[in-house]
Amino acid sequence: MDIIENNRTDAASVNGEDHTPVLKDLVIVIKGAGEMATGVACRLFNANFRHVVMLETNMPMAVRRCVSFCEAVYDGAVTVEGITARKADAPLDIPRIWQAGEVPVLVDPSGTVIPDLTPHVVIDAIIAKKNVGTDMAEAPLVIGLGPGFSAGMDVHQVIETNRGHNLGRIIFRGMAQADTGIPGAICGVSADRVLRATCAGVFESSITIGDLVKKDEILGHVDGISVKAKIDGMIRGLIRNRTRVPAGCKIGDIDPRGAAAVHDTISEKARAVGGAVLEAVLNRYNQ
Repeated sequence: MDIIENNRTDAASVNGEDHTPVLKDLVIVIKGAGEMATGVACRLFNANFRHVVMLETNMPMAVRRCVSFCEAVYDGAVTVEGITARKADAPLDIPRIWQAGEVPVLVDPSGTVIPDLTPHVVIDAIIAKKNVGTDMAEAPLVIGLGPGFSAGMDVHQVIETNRGHNLGRIIFRGMAQADTGIPGAICGVSADRVLRATCAGVFESSITIGDLVKKDEILGHVDGISVKAKIDGMIRGLIRNRTRVPAGCKIGDIDPRGAAAVHDTISEKARAVGGAVLEAVLNRYNQ
């Protein structure tokens, strides 16, 4: 059964034989609904691609929660920069959410719904630093974000996600830069701005995203062991309170710009990557 048979039409292209879909009717599946995936979804939505659906796990663990549509899994709905994402309880809810002008988020980490959606585009935005199951056969255009994908082998195109000169570059053959394991620097601060779990256990904190903190301030505890700030700044991201985490897991992010930092809008990195995805989609279908 085609879940969306009444929500799109395919029109013949000017070439006659080839049936090219009308741009506004493109069905686009995004795997993941974290910060980077949300940046992609917002760029596409603002370009009037309104048949976007996002697939997530049942317990997503976003750090930049204020700009991550995956929070809809917990809260039912979330709005980022004026765009609302809503949890779809079942695949058949997807058309209703589209009709309401919103982005559906479906708990389906394995992508079992993809064959029924018959998408024109699939974007792996999980940012797992490896391919966890995406294949070129899933759609006419399959895009992988960041390292772990090889354009021309397991995906059609790869988008560079590493900060620097090539950020947002579309790769048609080969791979993105390898994961360095080093966070991008802000005001010259790199690893020290990231908060990590000191051990495995449950993270507990009364700190809120947007709070200003000082170096050596205790920001929370994991299994009773304190997590301290290594720098002054603003809490730009923090996982949900009482989340169980493995040792070394990223649980927060401090922006050294302090009060001048922005925590509730899409980052320049996510916006650049989203723009690259938009370019790739238009390159494939706007012909």
